[in-house]
Amino acid sequence: MLYFIPTPIGNLGDISLRSLELLNVCRFVFCEDTRVCKHLIALLNERFQTSIKPYKILSLHSHNEKEVLEKLDLELFKDNVAYLSDAGMPGISDPGFALVQFALKHKLSYEVLPGANAALVALVSSNLCEKEFIFLGFLANKGKERQKDIENLLSNPYPSVLYESPKRILSLVQNIAKLEPEKELFAMKEISKKFQTSFRGRAKNLAKELESVNLSGEWVLVVAKSLHNFAHNSLCEEDILALDLPLKVKSKLLAKMSGKNSKELYQKLLLSQNEVK
Repeated sequence: MLYFIPTPIGNLGDISLRSLELLNVCRFVFCEDTRVCKHLIALLNERFQTSIKPYKILSLHSHNEKEVLEKLDLELFKDNVAYLSDAGMPGISDPGFALVQFALKHKLSYEVLPGANAALVALVSSNLCEKEFIFLGFLANKGKERQKDIENLLSNPYPSVLYESPKRILSLVQNIAKLEPEKELFAMKEISKKFQTSFRGRAKNLAKELESVNLSGEWVLVVAKSLHNFAHNSLCEEDILALDLPLKVKSKLLAKMSGKNSKELYQKLLLSQNEVK
């Protein structure tokens, strides 16, 4: 049986009793970083007086998962096997997706345990979400792609939750403040750790506040939903195609919406037009 086991994101006490019980019987443990995993197991054994001693700890992360899974012997899963993130829920901005895919492909039994998750802690703490929300993980690191991500999150009809590094959290809030200074934001860092801190306010005010704050630690940002009426104001591809505009203009508009190459879109529109004729 394959178990996906969430790990504490700051406080060892957040590990569940069931997770400890399963780790005690898992012979093989896959993890992001074997050093982090071994250190975590040592801390758990010391704190909870357990004797977690897997036969083997194997590295499986975003840079090697394809190679590892291609060579993996299915006989291994006749034993109990665990997958651990460095911290938090596997598969949520952490490796895990490919291993679930692998299990489904080979009809392997697997189970995902509930556990610590920074996004949900921040979301509930923010009081910006009554029901629906959008989880974005990490935005693009730089350039036009990042700017497009920021513009998109500000237009979401539901509150958006995202992760950010200490190197980029200030610039992210500053960029939001330039586009929508009155946008309600909630930021939280070092969740469940000793120096857990939260910040709340309009983007323009939060940008100033963070300038004088120690930004070290992992961040979660919750962005209030857009108040625009999307049902009446949004355009779709069909709307643009129906407009009486030159093909080059249509292709540029479609490229802006989709992020695709405008020249390739123009050629497709031109081809479609010729086929109709």
